[in-house]
Parts: sequence; C-alpha cells; structure tokens
Amino acid sequence: MSTVPKTLHSDIDKTIAQLRELLGDRISTVDSVLQQHGRGESWHPTQAPDAVCFAQSNEEVAQIVRLCAESQTPIIAYGTGTSLEGQVQAVNGGICIDLSQMDAVLEVNTEDMDCRVQAGVTRRQLNLYLRDTGLFFPIDPGADTSIGGMAATRASGTNAVRYGTMRENVLALTVVTASGEIIKTGTRARKSAAGYDLTRLFVGSEGTLGIMTEITLRLYGLTEAISAAIVSFPDVRSATDATIQTIQMGIPVARIELVDRDYMKAINSYSKTDYPELDTLFLEFHGTNDGVAEQVKLFEEISREFGASGFQWARQEEDRTRLWRARHDAYYAGLAVIPGSRGYVTDVCVPISKLADCIAETQQDIVATGLFAPIIGHVGDGNFHSTIFIDPDDKAMFEAALEFDKRLVQRALDMGGTCTGEHGIGIGKLKHMRNEHGDGAIATMQSIKQALDPHNIMNPGKVVDC
Repeated sequence: MSTVPKTLHSDIDKTIAQLRELLGDRISTVDSVLQQHGRGESWHPTQAPDAVCFAQSNEEVAQIVRLCAESQTPIIAYGTGTSLEGQVQAVNGGICIDLSQMDAVLEVNTEDMDCRVQAGVTRRQLNLYLRDTGLFFPIDPGADTSIGGMAATRASGTNAVRYGTMRENVLALTVVTASGEIIKTGTRARKSAAGYDLTRLFVGSEGTLGIMTEITLRLYGLTEAISAAIVSFPDVRSATDATIQTIQMGIPVARIELVDRDYMKAINSYSKTDYPELDTLFLEFHGTNDGVAEQVKLFEEISREFGASGFQWARQEEDRTRLWRARHDAYYAGLAVIPGSRGYVTDVCVPISKLADCIAETQQDIVATGLFAPIIGHVGDGNFHSTIFIDPDDKAMFEAALEFDKRLVQRALDMGGTCTGEHGIGIGKLKHMRNEHGDGAIATMQSIKQALDPHNIMNPGKVVDC
C-alpha cells in the first residue's frame, strides 16, 4: 500500500514555493523521491511527504523549519531510511528534511577521544575516517545508518553490552528547535551537573522535539587483540543461560549475539555459509592478547557446561568481517525465505535474569501461532527480536502478528522490561506506551512536547500522543 497524503492546510503550495526559492533544485516533489522518503525498512505502509528538502547546513535547516513553522507545516527529519517503527512516515504529509548531504566529519580530538560530525555522516563513513587515528566509534546497529538517525532513535546494537548505547556515547548536540532556533546542548567534558540534561532529552526523541544537525561523540581506542567466534548450543535456553553466567561473572565480552536455528538456516542459504544449523551465539572479545586469551578460555569453560559445541574462532580481520556480515544479513536472509514478505520486527528488552524465561515462552508462543518468526538478539543486555515474516496482503497473518507482538510486549513488561530496547517508538509501538509508562508519565511527556513544539509540527504522530 502506498499513499501520498496532502498536508491538512491551505498553505502547503506557498510553503513549497518559498522553499524552492531558498533551495533551488535541492527540493523535490517527484513522486519516486517522495515515496522513497515516506517509508523505512519495515512493514509499515508508505506515507509520503509533500516535498523533500536536501539541506546542507545548520542555517539551511533552521530556515526550512522557520518557513514551515509560519504555516504550521509538519516536518520530518530523514537520514538513511533504515528505521523499523515508522519513524520517517509522513502521517500528515508535510516537508521531509533529508540530512544526507550534511555528511562532514567536523573535528576529531584524538587526545580527548571524541569527535563532532554532521548528522548525515554514517557509522561506516566515520570509522573509515578514523582508521588512521587509532580510534573507533563502537555503536553498531547493523545497518549503515546515519549518526543523526542513531541518536534520534537512541540506537545500540551488537557492541552495546560493552560500550553502551547512543545515550551513553553522545556528549553534545546542535539542535534546530521547532521555532527554527539553533541551540547547543552539552559540551566535550565527560561529565557535567550544569542544569537540565537537554542532550539526553533530545537523544531518543525521534525528531519530535527538534532536529539534530551536529553530534559530538565519545570515541574509543582500538584494542591490541580481537577474537570473534560462533558457538552452537542444543537449544536457546542453554545459549541464554551461558550468556547470563558469562555476564554475571564479569567477563568483559564486547559482543554476544543469539541467533536461533531457523535464522541460522536462513543465513546459510542467503550468505552461502555452512555454519551448524543450531541455536548459536556470535561473540567477540576485545583487549590485550593475554586478556583476550583469558576471556576466551573462561567462556569456553562456561559454555561447555551448557552443552556448547562446534567452536569456530576468527582472529583475522577479514574472517571476523565475514562472520559479522552473516549476522548482520539475518534480516534479509529471513525475507529471502518467504519471497515478497515484509518483516514485522519485535524489540523487547528484559532484565538479564529473566531473559531465558522470556525467550522460552516466546518460542512456545511462536509454535502455537504457526508463524515464521525466528529469534535474534543482543542477549548480553537482555534485548532480543522475534521477526515475523508476513505476507503484506494476508490480513489474517497480519492480525496474528499484531496479537503475537501484543503478547510478547506484555510478557516483557510483566518481567520488568520494555516494549523497545533499541528500535524506538515511531508509530509502530505508540500503542504500547501508556501500558508501559502509565498515565502520569505520558502526561509529563505530552507537557514536554507541548512546551518545545506547541504547534505539533515536529514529526507529529510519533513517540507520544498529542
């Protein structure tokens, strides 16, 4: 399904004409461009904007926002379009601000281990830029998404168990507010007690409070040794229990990822690999040569207690890259199992002590529904995804997926968890917000939204009902 809704006011044509005077040929109303900017990577139907503006500076973003604010035209920020919860859908039409041309690394401070980038810089682009400095940026959500998009959704990914999420790794921001003012939040200092923490207010706000145009990030030193591995287990509970014990013993694993046997079978077919088609952990250890060797030894001892087998270690960079590329291609491997399907990606996170129970109960639920919904997860921090591959034209299958997701979220909440560990709210998880947070917290969020965006023009319809 594809729609191009028109903004619900009479000034949209005037606003587009004004923006064309400002940007020239860097504004588009071509249908194919609008369609591209009205969808992410998930099952959500396309909802296209009325026009797409390709901004190149902070001041241009501010000028676009000021023109839209005058006519109360909705604004949607766009990075690479890899969102999974409908964050880029233009639910009321409006103007999409594409930040992909704001792709400069503005400064790198090697001694302080930080950098400042424009929002359109992608994580791979940044690490390529940093490769001769001895530093790297560790947050890896899988897709080569923009740093601005990662900050907007509070992304995390495979390295979060050691390095944290975007919340912990954003030091400061340049933000264009709903009135078109350019503000700075935070500093390069590693800590501060100066006033409200505006940086973390905007991180994770999904463009509903303002548009992040520059981001200052923590960087980390490249380690002396890295060792990656895949390890097979007799079942998901065994793999999960091995993960829990590894974390509880304080072994500083950098990545520890669960991929169930259905996903492993899909990965082998899609990526032309020959891994054992069993429930599997993908791991990586960082540190000194001696430190990594000790971590590997301890993990092997723990995992064998839970029936682990088929250890395959990868120490050379090309071998590690091949291993992790297979892991990152899992979503596309799942799509290939059912040609023409779309992925309905769930994203719960629970306390690590509850992880094995939550996954086991979820697997039983999957069997009962008959859906193809393999499980993958960043199990080192209690976060996992069951991706339901659905026929977009099969209404009964879609309804079954919705009900499964509802049960999964309730299961996670009952265990002290959350409806989303990293994908954000968008429009897809809006229905779960009140259940998770309660009326009082939602009212507080609505007050913040009203204070910073009184006309509700910043990515309306996302994160919190207004």
